[in-house]
Amino acid sequence: MKVNIKYFASIREALGQSSETRDTQAKTVAALRDELLALSPVHAQALSRDKPIRMALDQTMCDESASLHEGCEVAFFPPVTGG
Repeated sequence: MKVNIKYFASIREALGQSSETRDTQAKTVAALRDELLALSPVHAQALSRDKPIRMALDQTMCDESASLHEGCEVAFFPPVTGG
């Protein structure tokens, strides 16, 4: 299935792109993240499981167990702080 992926803030800067469309066999956000981690050392560092990365599925915050569907949008971004 095709999914649309968006990257924000430091993740976007590290990967050098703000979005992409990928074919995936992943059924969940966790499986998609695993696929992305395996793409390159840069992906592995930017999306590392050691980092507190937030995720959204179709513009709604989610955890990694969220199920993907054809044409969905998955966003990855670092936590945001503000004052």
